[in-house]
Amino acid sequence: MKLNGIFPALTTPFDADGAVASDRLRENIGRYNRLPLTGYVAVGSTGESVLLSRTEVEQVFTAVRESATPGKILIAGVGSESTPETISRAKAAANIGFDIALVKTPSFFKSALTPDALVEHYRRVADASKLPVLLYAIPQFTGVALEPDLVARLAEHPNIIGIKESSGNVQRVGEIVAAAPADFQVVVGSADTLYASLTLGAVGGILALADCLPELCIELHSAFAAEQTSTVRELNRRILPASKKLVRQLGIAGVKAAMDYRGYYGGPVRGPLLPLSAAQRREAEAVVNSLVATAAAD
Repeated sequence: MKLNGIFPALTTPFDADGAVASDRLRENIGRYNRLPLTGYVAVGSTGESVLLSRTEVEQVFTAVRESATPGKILIAGVGSESTPETISRAKAAANIGFDIALVKTPSFFKSALTPDALVEHYRRVADASKLPVLLYAIPQFTGVALEPDLVARLAEHPNIIGIKESSGNVQRVGEIVAAAPADFQVVVGSADTLYASLTLGAVGGILALADCLPELCIELHSAFAAEQTSTVRELNRRILPASKKLVRQLGIAGVKAAMDYRGYYGGPVRGPLLPLSAAQRREAEAVVNSLVATAAAD
């Protein structure tokens, strides 16, 4: 299963009462379906996964499965603190019709999460999962990194097909590509490292920025594949400040505000996350305006 291309790290829409708004999610995916996206990632970090109940997780999976067009690769965020719960969620995702299980590192008992413990966790999940497993490292949230030598050990498992590397550490991306087998696929989780990571052997991106500016992310990946170096560099120049402001600084609320401004449904975030202030919302809209104006001028 080839992961070349761009996957939006889907947001989870909530209504005014704070409930998951499945109808709004279906509407968003209906618009995304018109674009040459490789697929969708549901219930990842941008999807506020740790703030959802198990029932809500499966509600989101079902809405995504029912609204995605055929041919889109569907990746389910199933990682949990416990190995049995992760396996259970992977089985649920398989039954709903997803294609890949995205498994973030457990993180609560950090001192006990030795390399051997992580290898045991991932191997048990991969053994039990009907879906191929995509490792997921996001140490800025979890405090747990997957280092290249550990990834190489896990890549030996026939049901572990790749990694979503979201640390923002481009050197680590290159080291993982070098250490793992040639068919092990590396995708990155930040738009501002996409270009650099592609040059080192990454195959694609699972990006929050693709929720609100999917065309820009797709264009960069396509230009890179076509070896249009000057075009890629110009697109990267545009993407860097947008990713920094909307994703890194304003967070999920910033991504959702940009979605609202572009005609998608972003909606509110769930507590304890805070909504944007009026000034922050204007900042998010200004970023989108600058990119749309630049694209129109071209």
